[in-house]
Amino acid sequence: MSTIAITGAGSGLGRALALEYAKHHYKVFLMGRTDEKLQIVRQEIEDMDGQAEVILCDVSEFASVSIAFQQIGELDVFINNAGIGIFGSVEKYTNEEIEHTLNTNVKGTITTVQYALPLIRESKGRILTIISTAGLRGKVNESIYCASKFAVRGFTESLQEEWKDEDFSITAVYMGGMNTPFWDQSTHVKDASHLKGPEVVAKQIYQQDDGRKEIMIDK
Repeated sequence: MSTIAITGAGSGLGRALALEYAKHHYKVFLMGRTDEKLQIVRQEIEDMDGQAEVILCDVSEFASVSIAFQQIGELDVFINNAGIGIFGSVEKYTNEEIEHTLNTNVKGTITTVQYALPLIRESKGRILTIISTAGLRGKVNESIYCASKFAVRGFTESLQEEWKDEDFSITAVYMGGMNTPFWDQSTHVKDASHLKGPEVVAKQIYQQDDGRKEIMIDK
């Protein structure tokens, strides 16, 4: 059975990805900070006769990532999905909000890729980084979030060059906004119900997960 680890797997796109890959007979390592949410997703997967394990992990904490990956023996796919967003005009961001965003979205991506790499290299597998269209263009009231995603885009594209002669891959995933709890603290997206559901996006990602450089959903 193939294995996949997904960060931020307790809700939103992470949960949808976990369920989608489980449907296709992947054993899923559910990584995230909130045990209760992860256990619910684990139960959902087991209810459809899939296999899943919960691994508590705060991607912004180096020690937490190290401990988490020690619990994974083999890995075919790693999806770096965990991310947070803060919204509003730039002068209103606090130092704490900026650090939390960059530590989660940028440092978290770098650290988890470092720890996933030996396992992915061994399996000749695949890494996917969830970037979103915020890594392609600036957006009003999303300056710090976009800055973090531009950084992840640069990181991913650099690794594609660094690993171009290797027999494993890293894919940049770009998609527009989704109807998830991501927008709960936002004032500039007051109604996310018109946005595409995470289940639809997860299915598209699964269908295109073949080692290509980019998966582009809703430019």
